[in-house]
This record gives sequence, C-alpha cells and structure tokens, in this order.
Amino acid sequence: MSEILIKNANVCDPAQGINCETMDLCIRDGKIVESVSESAEVIDAAGKLTMAGGFDGHTHSAGKINVGRFMNPNDARRNLVPGLSGPEARTDKTRAQVGYNTPNTYAIGYRYAKLGYTTICEAAIPMLAARHTHEEFKEIPILDKMGLSLFGSNWQVMEYIRDKEPEKLAAYVAWGLKASRGYGVKIVNAGGGEAWGWGKNVSGLYDPVPNFDVTPAEILMGLAEANEKLQLPHSVHVHCNNLGKPGNYETTIETMKMFEKVKPVVDRQALHVTHVQFNAYAGTSWRDFETGAPMVADYLNGANHLTFDLGQVIFGPAVTMTADGPVEYANSRMLHEKWSNQDIELEDASGVVPLSYSPKSFINAVQWAIGIELALLVEDPWKIMFTTDSPNGGSFVNYPEAFTYLMSAKKREQVISGFGKMALDRMVLPGLDRELSFYELAIMTRSMQSKMYSRPEKGNLKVGSDADVAIYDIITGDIDPSVEHEKVKQAFSGATYTLKDGKVVVKDGKIEATPMGRTYWVNAKVPADIDSAMNKDTDIKFKKYYTVSKSNYMVEDSYLPNPVEISTEGVF
Repeated sequence: MSEILIKNANVCDPAQGINCETMDLCIRDGKIVESVSESAEVIDAAGKLTMAGGFDGHTHSAGKINVGRFMNPNDARRNLVPGLSGPEARTDKTRAQVGYNTPNTYAIGYRYAKLGYTTICEAAIPMLAARHTHEEFKEIPILDKMGLSLFGSNWQVMEYIRDKEPEKLAAYVAWGLKASRGYGVKIVNAGGGEAWGWGKNVSGLYDPVPNFDVTPAEILMGLAEANEKLQLPHSVHVHCNNLGKPGNYETTIETMKMFEKVKPVVDRQALHVTHVQFNAYAGTSWRDFETGAPMVADYLNGANHLTFDLGQVIFGPAVTMTADGPVEYANSRMLHEKWSNQDIELEDASGVVPLSYSPKSFINAVQWAIGIELALLVEDPWKIMFTTDSPNGGSFVNYPEAFTYLMSAKKREQVISGFGKMALDRMVLPGLDRELSFYELAIMTRSMQSKMYSRPEKGNLKVGSDADVAIYDIITGDIDPSVEHEKVKQAFSGATYTLKDGKVVVKDGKIEATPMGRTYWVNAKVPADIDSAMNKDTDIKFKKYYTVSKSNYMVEDSYLPNPVEISTEGVF
C-alpha cells in the first residue's frame, strides 16, 4: 500500500467549488482518499497553488506529427523555450529529447508533465493509421492518452446517411472505434476530405459532396445521431467547414445552431467545436479580414448545448497539420511553404504545412487576438477548453506564456503595442480589460474536460479520483497575475511537483519517474443482427475498393499495454 499526505496545499478545484483554499490532500494507491495513516509519506506544499493534473483535450501528439518531423529536420534543434524544447541528452531517468513543434515521443511526455499535465487526447486518428498512433502512444511516457477517430469523409458513413440507414451507421461507427481503439467521433470539414480527392472542396453546409448526394449538414447530423444512439462518452468533436477562410464565423454559428436539436443521452454537451479561433473570421477576403469573435461569443453566451476550445495562436514557428486537406493546400500556396498531402483509403484526407506567425503580419496579429477575445468574451469558462491546437497554433510548451495573455491585461498591452494600426482596427481586444483568475484557468485546463469527456476521475481532486496532482510555485494571496505575469509564466513552466497516480513524476521542474500511462478507448455494443448486416456491407466494400484487407484495420490488444476499455450499450 502506497500512501502520500500533501500538507498545506492551496487547492484550486472548480469541480468541487474550491477556490484556492488551504487544505490537505490524502492519496492511497493512486487515488484521492479521505485519510491516510500516520506512516504516509509527507509532501509539504507550503501553501502553493495545487490543482488536478492538466488535461489537454485537443492536441496532435501521435500519427501525422511524424510527417511534420520529416518535413522539419531543423525543428529538432530549436530551443525556443529553454527547459521545455530543443535537444536534451538522456539521463538516468529520461530518454533523449529533440524538437519544438514536433518533439519526439519521450519529449512529449516529459514536457507535458513538467507543465503539470497528466492526460492528453490526440484529436485525429485515421483508422488505417491507428496502429502506428498506438505505437507512439506506447512510447509517450507518464501521460494517460485517448484518441478521436475520423469519420467525416468516410465512404461507408456517407452511403449509410444517403441511404437512410442510421442503425447500420451506428454499427459502423462502433466498429471503427473498436478497430482503431478510439475514444470518440471526430469530424473534420465534413465531406471536404472526399471532395479533396477530386481536387475540390465543399463550400458550405449544404454543398453536396461529389458523387455521394449528401451534404456536410447531413453528415454532421447523421454522425451526431449515431453518437447518441451508441451513448458514447464524448459528443461529436467537430472541426467546422470553411476553416481558415474570412467570413467563416457564419458557417461556425450555423453549425452550432444545427446541434440545438440534438438531445444527448449522456450528461454532457451535444457538440464540441474545436479550435474556434480558426473558425471565427469575419470579412470577405484577406484584405478586409477582421475578427468574428464578438459574433461567435454572442451566440455561445446564449447557448448551453456545446463546448469549444480556443486554438490560440503563439507567435513564432508552428506546424499546421489537419485532416482538412484543402485548407493545407491553400496554406501552402498562399504562404509559399512546404506542403505534404495524403489521401487515406476511403476515409479522409490530410495535409501538413510548416509556417510561422509574426506580430508584424496584420493577419497573424488578428488571429492571435481572436483566440484571447473568445476566452474573454464568452462569460462561462465551463464552455471553454484552453488549447493551441498544438502544433497548429503553436507548440503546447508555450501554454504558460498563453496563460499570461488571459490573466494579465498589462501583458496583452505589451504585445499589442507592437501591432500596426491595420491590425488594431480589425480586433476588439484592446477594449477588453477582463482578466481570468486561477479558478477560471483551472476550469479551462482541467475541470471542464472531466465532464466534456465523461471522465469523472480526471480533472479534479475529489475523493475517488485519480491522484493526478500539480503543485506550482505560486502563493495566490501574495501574487497579482495582472502585474507579476512573468512570475506566473515561470511557475507554470515547471511544476514544483507533478504526481501521476500518486507517484511523483516531476519535482522542482525535473523528471523524477516515467511510468507508463493508460490508453482509454470505447467499445460500443450494438445488436448482433445489425452488426452482422453492417459487416457484410463493409466486406463487400473492402473487396471492391480498398487496397488493403479489412484485417489491417483492427488494432490488436498488444498495441495497448495499459488499456482502459469503456463499454457502452447502444439504444436501438
């Protein structure tokens, strides 16, 4: 039996309504408990800020990040955030680390843990590439992982929707999750991946997908219905159509409105919209591009059926990678950057383009502002998950820097002072003086993810929860984040302690242990007759159209050395 007593912790746990209160935390065998014996190991938090382990619910850490590594050999030597990026030699406790935007697997685990994070979600798994994704999961130390499987441009999905066979569609989604050991349904530019196979795209929610006689709106609603029929723990996770295009805020709001009629059968949101910064653009072209954040935030403030994440931009080098193949082609042509493109069987597309965000570019400056505007204009932090869509908006190692943007108007003024008049005229950020508290930050980085992903043991410090704990060198009563933002950044950059399942993995910003984390996946049960009929359909498709056999899709147990299977019973 392993016991730890964390004494004098200044606990910030919004899931319990605890706002920076000094108390003790008791841990036994990797769980938070009510009490421990007198022989328990003691950690004196000395009044420092203590939160649950961070939970990055939308990041790119396995899979197509490999393409980013191939395309950016120079990234291996970047050291833009000392101690959190760049090359580091192996030690007696760590493997060698390289990379900034596209770090190696070991660096991903170590660096998240140093930030006080203990759980991540890889936001896009093509089913055919799932085996390799899980191979990388195995090599990412410390962190618990989960992944979202792509369904938004899948031939079988679109045919079932077109032919109005919702039960077979649900069965296919269940098969796809099991085959890829995925946790939820990801939809990227619904129908656009298939259109890109013909060098085209879909321009809006009601633009038919070539050769399938279905629209993005029908794909979104069909998969949402299947998601609820299977009682999946997470809602559909949607990358909206028209990402990265001026004027796309209208498509984003229209998409959100569609989901008002979806009634979740699980206590969670009906829709999660991801990296909304990239989908909150107003204007008709890049010449008159401006923020659409006020309009999106206005809708979000009156809606209670969805959550979203920011996709905050960080100035400096980044690597965009997405299943939205058409947008990556557009990025490469507009920015004259390297471009990788992939068409994945009958499933989806993808692309990778390295780029750099500069405060001297009025477009990049406005993009930077939009993410912050969304965080400040949306009143309820329980609707917001903080992300950079790493590495699309910038590497996750920059989270501490980004936290200061949200918590300090003075820090924002410093950055904004370097912008040109054109950029300032296209944003509303200079007029916003709201500053987020530690409590609100804890919601966005930990607490809301617990409900969003239906993981009650994550993102909080309740009795019975996983003993994932982060202690930061911040005495909340002695610091003003608005003025002392550099101290806040420094503290969040290297946790005093990070505990994973009750084991100290980081101490004073240094790695102490590298246990293997879990991999969560969902096994959704469907009636045998429906499952059999669906499998007959897919057997025909594989023989007729695919270049690989169906057996290539099933991720075997050996790929998940520490799995957590989440079973659900469908409602048919």
